[in-house]
This record gives sequence, C-alpha cells and structure tokens, in this order.
Amino acid sequence: MSDQLITFYDDATGEQTRLTASELGVWVAATADLLTAGCGLRRGSRAGVLLPPHWQTAAVLLGAWAAGIEVSFRGWGAAGLSPDTGPALDVTFVERRRVGSWLEDVPPAGHRFVLGLAPDGGPTPDVPPGYRDFAPAARARLGVPPPPEGVEAGAAATVDGTTFGEYGAAAAGMAAARGFGSGDRILIDTAACEEPLIWLMAPLTAGASIVLCANLDRTRLDDRITSEGVTRLLC
Repeated sequence: MSDQLITFYDDATGEQTRLTASELGVWVAATADLLTAGCGLRRGSRAGVLLPPHWQTAAVLLGAWAAGIEVSFRGWGAAGLSPDTGPALDVTFVERRRVGSWLEDVPPAGHRFVLGLAPDGGPTPDVPPGYRDFAPAARARLGVPPPPEGVEAGAAATVDGTTFGEYGAAAAGMAAARGFGSGDRILIDTAACEEPLIWLMAPLTAGASIVLCANLDRTRLDDRITSEGVTRLLC
C-alpha cells in the first residue's frame, strides 16, 4: 500500500477507493482548470466547500488552492455569507445530502457544484436545480496540465485572510504535535474531524499517507490497521 496517498473506506456501503499521488494530482489539476478556464475564476476568488472528509473533497480543496482561490470550509458565516450581507462566494461545492437543509435560508452564490461522493468519482443522482454535477464536469478535464504558476506564501488561502504560508506552518505544527512523520500511514475516523487542516494538510505536509474511514466499523479496526500498514491513528 506504500504507493497509495489517499485510501477511502465507507464501512456502511463497502466503498473502497485508492489514489496514488499522481492520480490525485490529475483530479487536482482538473478541478483547478474547471474553476479557472471553466468558471472564469481568478486568484483571490472565493470558494465555499461544504463537504465531509473524502478523497473528492481533497481534490476540490487542493484544486482550489492550486488555482489561488480562497476557501471557506466552516460554513456560510465564515465566508461572509448571511441574510444581511448577501452572498460573498464565487463558487460553492456542496454534498448532495446537505442541499435543502443547510442552504434553505441562504442560497449559495455564483457557480454551484453538487457532489454525491460516489465511488470512483461517479455522477450524482438527482442533481438539484441550479447546480452542476462536479464529478462529470471535472472528469471531462482529466489530463489537463496543472496551473503554470504556484501560489505565493503571502497570498490568502482562506477567506479569513490566513495566508498559504501561515496555513502551511499551522499544518506542519499540527503534524509535529501529533507525531506524524514521513512514511507514516495515518488512519482517520472521518466522524472525528471535518477540519481539513487535521485530516488532509497535516498528514500531507509531514509526507504521510492517509486512510480515511467513514462510518468506521470498529470491529474491523485491528484488521484494517494490519492490512493497510497503518502506523498512526486519528480516531
């Protein structure tokens, strides 16, 4: 399993998805191209990402950051979105089951993508009106080159003004505090944290790989630790 960067399990559905760094990079580049060439967004645009820990969420976040887009993943308030202030986002990514519950009072702004988080990036059933299905939109761009320009350390990574340099330093500090190191394989219970700094950026910054487990069946935990070569637990 040493070549797998992100492995995703859903113990409720039996889903298993494995991505190498190269395979994830293809999705990241496709997402960045979808946002820039497809949606006309530019560096400094704002994206709301209301998605749980998942390999597709990793592609969305890393793709947005590769394009220099500021991200909010803490809800509409953190993005400056409220009934009083009006929309402040240029694009939103929302899990299908969250549409109609979180978004009734304040509809999303700008470009809207829905994700069913289907295995292997399959299409979302029952796409709501006003939304595009992210999976086929991104899949149509698989193979495009990554953005030619890197992001600057002083540019904003999140809508609260946290820079890429500050966010990277926070991820490195969190990895060190948890003992994450290069070559570690970290099993993460997705119910334990939705904060991307913890489940995504801290492991990647440390050079570790990730085993995401949704609806974790703890009776399988020992077997999974052995089969996946897990060295650290975040549960």
